[in-house]
Amino acid sequence: MSDQDGTSMDESSLFSATVVCPAPIRRQFWKAGNYDMGHSSKATTQSIDVKNHLCVHPMFLHSNATSHKWVFGAIAELIDNAVDEIQNGATFVVIDKISNPRDGNPALLIQDDGGGMDPEAIRHCMSFGFSAKKSNNSIGKYGNGFKTSSMRLGADVIVFSRHLNDRSPTQSIGLLSYTFLRQTGCNKIVVPVVDYEFSASTGKYGPIHLHGKKHFSLNLSILLQWSPYSTEEELLSQGQRGTKIVIYNLWLNDEGDMELDFDSDAQDIRINRGSKIIQKGERVNPIYDQHIANLYLYSLRIYSSILYLRIPQCFRIILRGQIVEHHNIANDLKFWEVILYKPHMGGNVELFCDCVPVLTTIGFLKDAPHVNIHGFNVYHHNRLILPFWRVVKNTTNSNARGVVGVLEANFIEPTHDKQDFEKTSLFQRLEDRLKQMTLEYWDFHCGLIGYQQVKKSRVPVLSKEPPCLRTRGCPEPVLMNHSCDVVDSSIDASSAPVSFQNPGNAPPHISARNPGKPVANYQISSPQGLHTKRRQHKSPQELEHAKKHSGSGLDTTGILHNREEKTGSQSQGQETLGLMQENEKLQSLLLEYEKTEKELNLKVQQLRRQLEDVHREYTELLAKSE
Repeated sequence: MSDQDGTSMDESSLFSATVVCPAPIRRQFWKAGNYDMGHSSKATTQSIDVKNHLCVHPMFLHSNATSHKWVFGAIAELIDNAVDEIQNGATFVVIDKISNPRDGNPALLIQDDGGGMDPEAIRHCMSFGFSAKKSNNSIGKYGNGFKTSSMRLGADVIVFSRHLNDRSPTQSIGLLSYTFLRQTGCNKIVVPVVDYEFSASTGKYGPIHLHGKKHFSLNLSILLQWSPYSTEEELLSQGQRGTKIVIYNLWLNDEGDMELDFDSDAQDIRINRGSKIIQKGERVNPIYDQHIANLYLYSLRIYSSILYLRIPQCFRIILRGQIVEHHNIANDLKFWEVILYKPHMGGNVELFCDCVPVLTTIGFLKDAPHVNIHGFNVYHHNRLILPFWRVVKNTTNSNARGVVGVLEANFIEPTHDKQDFEKTSLFQRLEDRLKQMTLEYWDFHCGLIGYQQVKKSRVPVLSKEPPCLRTRGCPEPVLMNHSCDVVDSSIDASSAPVSFQNPGNAPPHISARNPGKPVANYQISSPQGLHTKRRQHKSPQELEHAKKHSGSGLDTTGILHNREEKTGSQSQGQETLGLMQENEKLQSLLLEYEKTEKELNLKVQQLRRQLEDVHREYTELLAKSE
């Protein structure tokens, strides 16, 4: 890349084309990989000295971007970069449509107010394989997400980034342009980057000549010809705290329409083919059409609302001028329960992974049984990887209908596009356990939504995992947290199942939204694990609906009233209560840590802003004194 290795280029051969930025010959993304070198000038290709250099051909930009099959997956990568900037003071990320100043065509804007990138960092960002994200909590780590995602969305992208270093603020501008590389016939990727530093004496940004004035002028001339901005003043006016990304020459689909639909909803960005599907009444089942499990495929507002399991209160995702309301899928469940799963590496149940056990919230969707939706929403380090992942496939009956779960699986690795997981043995065991979990839940609870109850005694399930803690029947679902209380794997399986039926002393970790608030109705279940009917205050209409769907063999009144059930032994009950008390202590400690973390993050943001204000005042006083 020219800005890093100092490769010389003949300016006259590079800029013999017209000043107006022509779009690629093929505007459809999946047809844009045909890189025809026959149209390039011989002088241009020979003007780039590639001797003693390992070059990356521009074709790689397109082939690399094909890892994103889904266009929203590419946008999510860029939102991830903004979320990772929360640790540097970012309070928002803006996603919006803007007009290309050069030709008036739509362009995609993604902007945050984080720490920005200094001249070295922006070069790493626009190169391949560099990543400065060392934290385990960072979403990105491969150093490839920006290139794959931006090139998947459009042929060209320009990046503006302002960074406050130890000396003075800097502004860096970089261009990654597939159009430029094709039109000029380059046989290696050239990324022009220019840098500026704020001068206290002039009160303006002045150029930084890292590789000399000639090199700076060449890069600036490329930016002015091939970017949406035709003057240096326009370029400098785009910068502000954080990073601003403008993707233009957006790709078209195979039908010749723009992939991103900005017109169907002024407060949303949709995928073009999904506009009619989102409209009410277009399909046989309008309830399914309007369900989040369907809408996220076509609506960026819906997808971004479930993209993260937790969003700090100080951070906002702003889509087309409107804040995206965070949505926790666990809130959509009824008759939920929580299952503790500890991953294991081999056939021996004692050979567990060195990782935190996973809390899985499972239940029926509130619209069940009217929607045939099933699947688990699997997050990785807070980021949604698999939405509504169907683990029970090809069923000929109603098994798993309406059963949905939520979990955070940090013990497996996502693929590079963050839309799937690597198919390791750990992943396969997780899939098998989730399938078993789903079918077991259906067998014991399908009667709650009007299906014939499966008649069998509740016996401990033989599984290659430690005993799990189950909690049931609470009026609202568990909101999972990044630190979970763990049940000692040494306890006996018969004492592990717990259901909540009598008011009093439920542990506060059952509801993370109301820490310390008792959850009504808990009772230790019997060692035999007999399933318990819940006291749910149903309306007469719901009761009548249950009777119609249950059949003569099901006692429908049992859905509304508790059934007496034997309790476990006193020693087992004491052991379980001891675990509850320990969980309560751990949860209280966790909440204290989370509160401290939030306070420290807010303090960091306040100090950063105070530092900026002091620096601004200093600059103004220095300018006045001169």
